[in-house]
Amino acid sequence: GRVRLRQDDDGPGDPAVLHETHAIVKKAFEKRIPVFGICLGIQIMAIAAGAKTYKLKYGHRSQNQPVKQVDSNKCYITSQNHSFAVSAKSLPRGWQPWFENLNDYSNEGVRHEKLPFRSVQFHPEAMPGPVDSSFIFDEFLKDVK
Repeated sequence: GRVRLRQDDDGPGDPAVLHETHAIVKKAFEKRIPVFGICLGIQIMAIAAGAKTYKLKYGHRSQNQPVKQVDSNKCYITSQNHSFAVSAKSLPRGWQPWFENLNDYSNEGVRHEKLPFRSVQFHPEAMPGPVDSSFIFDEFLKDVK
């Protein structure tokens, strides 16, 4: 069967109901196939890795969401439209927070410490900053080679 997401508001809905998709991503992890997730992709990847997601009180809906890279003082202006976020506290061993939202401090990115698995909650391809976060793709491709 087909899974239908419940649309409470804008955004893709509850990622926890996508069991078949989680299983596919988990197999990719097991085979060490490089994976880069964007928007709903971060939530699917996090669940496949064993983390939890939760519904945000208001969601993030705009092209001006400030995001900070966790291990630096670099900030980026991002484009977003989602209702759920990954619980950084629930990330399993080997995974780490990568970005956080500066409005509500919710998780905006996760990455594996050693393997080529990364994801962001925002849209780096949207470039509202205008090319603030395009480096993310370059880093991922460098790590895959």
